[in-house]
Amino acid sequence: MFTGIIEEIGKISSIQPIAGGKRIKISAKIIMDDISVNDSICINGVCLTVININNGDFWVEAVGPTLEKSTFSEINVSDFVNLERSLKLNDRLGGHFVQGHVNGIGRITEINKLGENYFLKLELRDNLQKYLISEGSITVDGISLTIAELDNAKVGISIIPHTYKNTSIQFKKVGDLVNIETDMIAKYVEKLLKEKSSSDMNITENWLKELGY
Repeated sequence: MFTGIIEEIGKISSIQPIAGGKRIKISAKIIMDDISVNDSICINGVCLTVININNGDFWVEAVGPTLEKSTFSEINVSDFVNLERSLKLNDRLGGHFVQGHVNGIGRITEINKLGENYFLKLELRDNLQKYLISEGSITVDGISLTIAELDNAKVGISIIPHTYKNTSIQFKKVGDLVNIETDMIAKYVEKLLKEKSSSDMNITENWLKELGY
């Protein structure tokens, strides 16, 4: 589990093909003082397991669905990536609950500077739209962000200077692809409502209270 608060920008230093996937070496500094083999690291929004550590670098492997659902199918050596270590139980939750399970890929359609802030527009696939609400949470390349605008298939996000300067968003351009994870709560609600609609029972205030809402 993660929060979407990026700790460091890492850099991909090596990519090696393996059966069904890729072995990836990432150079980092800040997070290296407290990671171990078998730790989970969120890399551009993708939860991967550390398999080796050596002299300021760590290795992960991306296979199967990870490559199919994320931008890891197109990563290159020297690409910058957002890094976050897994959440500790005594940590503050500064962003929102992020699983590191990418739901799909978005495409940047606009990047505009508005005063000190930046306004980013993303085009998402139709299957993700139902999970989005205005002022709701969304994870973009591992960054916890708030939806400022919804317009059919496009999502508008306002980014403060601190976030822009301390994440890989600063290196993005129009047309680039990004990993998207929608708010996990929306998916749980959808499942509950589907199960409810398939039964003969009605959705009532008491039923919602029993579920903890």
